[in-house]
Amino acid sequence: MSESQSSYKHTNRLINETSPYLLQHAHNPVDWYPWGDDAFAKARQEDKPILLSVGYSACHWCHVMERESFENEQIAALMNMHFVSIKVDREERPDIDAIYMQAVQAMTGQGGWPMTMFLMPDGRPFYGGTYYPPQDRRYGQQVMPGFPRVLMSIADTFAHQRPELEEQATQVAEHLNRRGGVLARIDKAAGSPVLDSLLNAEQHLIEDFDARYGGFGGAPKFPNTMALEFLLRMHLHHQSGQVDVPAGEQLPTALEVVETSLQRMAAGGIYDQLGGGFHRYSVDEKWLVPHFEKMLYDNALLSQLYLHAYLVTGNELYRRVVEETLDYVVREMTAPEGGFYSTQDADSEGVEGKFFLWSQEEIERALAPQDAALFMAYYGVSRHGNFEGKNILNRVQDEQVAAQKAQLDLAALRESLQRSRSTLFRLREQRIKPARDEKVLTSWNGLMLRSFAEAARYLQRADYLQIAERNADFLLTTLRHDGRLLRTFKDGRARLQGYLEDYAFLADGLLALYEASFDTRWFVEARTLMDQAIQLFADEQGGFFDTGIDHETLISRPKDIMDNATPAGNSVAADVLLHLAAFTGEDTYRQRADDYLQPLAEIMVQHPQAFGHVLCAVDFALSPVKELAVLGTAQNADTQELLACINARYLPQSVLACAQPEDQQASTVIPLLADRPLKDQHATAYVCQNFACQAPVTTPAALAALL
Repeated sequence: MSESQSSYKHTNRLINETSPYLLQHAHNPVDWYPWGDDAFAKARQEDKPILLSVGYSACHWCHVMERESFENEQIAALMNMHFVSIKVDREERPDIDAIYMQAVQAMTGQGGWPMTMFLMPDGRPFYGGTYYPPQDRRYGQQVMPGFPRVLMSIADTFAHQRPELEEQATQVAEHLNRRGGVLARIDKAAGSPVLDSLLNAEQHLIEDFDARYGGFGGAPKFPNTMALEFLLRMHLHHQSGQVDVPAGEQLPTALEVVETSLQRMAAGGIYDQLGGGFHRYSVDEKWLVPHFEKMLYDNALLSQLYLHAYLVTGNELYRRVVEETLDYVVREMTAPEGGFYSTQDADSEGVEGKFFLWSQEEIERALAPQDAALFMAYYGVSRHGNFEGKNILNRVQDEQVAAQKAQLDLAALRESLQRSRSTLFRLREQRIKPARDEKVLTSWNGLMLRSFAEAARYLQRADYLQIAERNADFLLTTLRHDGRLLRTFKDGRARLQGYLEDYAFLADGLLALYEASFDTRWFVEARTLMDQAIQLFADEQGGFFDTGIDHETLISRPKDIMDNATPAGNSVAADVLLHLAAFTGEDTYRQRADDYLQPLAEIMVQHPQAFGHVLCAVDFALSPVKELAVLGTAQNADTQELLACINARYLPQSVLACAQPEDQQASTVIPLLADRPLKDQHATAYVCQNFACQAPVTTPAALAALL
């Protein structure tokens, strides 16, 4: 035992793991096992049930249950005596999380983390829940049983009512193994979706829209970026006349839903007003009080959405949010090697949100009196606070109104606010920061890779392109072994075979990087990954399994089709396949995507909040996709002018390729570039759509007319 370990009273097997979440539990008195053969062998040998605990490092209630129960000597003794206890990081093992989350939802009607499952020695679940308090606790009219009572009840039932538990475990396993899960219940004969049918999904989302505060539904409120992205695309269809605006009662337009939501989120406490970046979700309907953890994937998806909204509307607020969010990721979430870290905790110094909260007195001490008065009025700071006696900064005034009230011009107001934000940010940097989960996950990095690549392309940020290229190189070099993509990297170790989402998200990010840089390496790598994904994950009944054919055998083979906090691997895979088909003309890619999307036609329209990214993929499949090829030297002014004309617009139903005419490698790799000569020795743009090409053009004005 090392000197650092010897200072702890307890050290268990998790000490050898790389996951920060597992390492947080390495000195619990619980005899934790990581998921693996050793734990199951012990359970079979000693004929004990398995206690499976699943969580993640930024999960507030996971920390609470650890502090209350897993660090408690008496509770740990019960666990060690009667169970084989396994701890899993859901971010490293989404397959295990998906299987047992489906089980706990089937048993209890709800789920969440920490997830606490009880399994037979062979892994079949028979009972489960989420958080359990250390003793019985009353919530309203209900009593939540304490964890010790649950443990003893399960142990007694396992010992004395084994046949009943075996039967229940078998029934749950059969439920999990019904081929395809939700997909199996979808009518395979369902009609193909048509562009007009997406109006129904749009209508459902608009009906769920919170017109006062933005977003959908009430508290707690999640950003639901994918549904908003779909609505932004529907706005483009309405604007172009491809789809009629729904008639009837006056409802908000798709763009109004998007803009209200984005503006309210950007003004709320869910957005870090000093440091940039978004917290996980809001516990209230107003976006004021966040769950304070920051997740890489939320910031990837939100920065993309704000960027697209900026391209559509020209609203500089959206551009500022994009750049502040990505600058936060550069500053706080980027590893020296080029990967992006996973999360920052909600807690610091054992207090939720402490790092982000302010008292009025702190602000008055830090700022000049006039600046302090303006800042506190603008950001809703008061002596009594808005969260447990402290203040979450949120914009409560419009800039114009604030300037009028202060009898200042807009430039003076902005200068004062920026001066105050800078001062308070520097002061906040001296505080103890929330813990950071520094594992690098391939799938989440793929999402953020797309964000940096798109921002580089559309905002002309060369620094963002450099970050994106460095990230892509790191992932393809370090998180690949013998050609097989890996899931996670931490402390110099890349491990765990990649899942469908790792392949699909990274391929998606690489396609975006190609369209930003026109380096064919990235296109080749994206296509290679999707070809491998077909070999490893394809379900010949349609779509893809989440785990590969070379994965360990679990009690079921998960196949997620619903978009949650991140898009489903299947959703992104379908979208990438459709883009590859547009680049290459290979119909097999399109056919595989269509075979997955068509059976979903009815359910995705009826439940659009659960299928936001799928709807975007269907939108691409059904739309007249513009295939854009620009021939010319990328650095030359005439080529740059044509590219700028394209990149000034949000064209989600398009693909873009660019190369010099003599670049044989590029035209071989990307057929869209083949046989495209220059016109009159000038950079030339080719626009094709619906299997027909327009005459090539050489001026931005002529190209704009085609777009």
